[in-house]
Amino acid sequence: MRVHLIFLTILIGAGASECTLHTQTPLPTADEVVATMRIRDGARETASGGYTGRREYVLENHRFNKRAEMLVGITCDRNGEKRFEVISEDGWKSADKRVLRPMVETELDSSRPQIRAKNRINSENYSFRMIQTSPIEGRMSYVIEAIPKREDKSLFRGRIWVDTEDYALARVEGAPAKNPSFWTKSVHFVQQYHKSGPFWFPVATTSITEARIFGATTVDIHYFDYAPNSASVPGLVGPVPTEAVYAKN
Repeated sequence: MRVHLIFLTILIGAGASECTLHTQTPLPTADEVVATMRIRDGARETASGGYTGRREYVLENHRFNKRAEMLVGITCDRNGEKRFEVISEDGWKSADKRVLRPMVETELDSSRPQIRAKNRINSENYSFRMIQTSPIEGRMSYVIEAIPKREDKSLFRGRIWVDTEDYALARVEGAPAKNPSFWTKSVHFVQQYHKSGPFWFPVATTSITEARIFGATTVDIHYFDYAPNSASVPGLVGPVPTEAVYAKN
């Protein structure tokens, strides 16, 4: 079961009023948007100096009517390397041991600098194609198709939404570039981001795995109580509630 859901940590809907590419003002290319996003992300990481916070993992298996919960604390250094502390666990013990804890351990490993480069959303790992622009929570985003350049469980095939003003990720949706296991029929994930002060962090991640034996299993991750390590960050109006866990960056 571990292999069915481990992809969630190595990663790191369009509305009815979508704007298509047929606009009067030409849009930047997808490669230009992603390149600018990487520059802006680097500046935000430097400004934050890392962060601390907490996450809640909730796993539900629908075939066996099982549920597991885990609360963890996280500390991230300014170089992106993470440390985790399990605060509490409840529910299906087997899932805690075989799925949730391995997910945390895998994310810890993938946060190491030499590994992060292999998972970043950049031109070394993906080809990009501009689709359209679309509103998310009252802000416009570029919708870009991300096509992995290799079959790799740590990469994904899907779409990213990049805020047109801040050039930050607003949403990521897709599936693994490589099926995690023979026992896995499919995996689909959605990660949503929200702006807090000058930073953009995920507020929720949902992954649904269809497995041959276990059926449908859902993992929801909620992010809260996050704050940058920097004592003074220009433009920050309050504590940062969430953080970027997606290991694609």
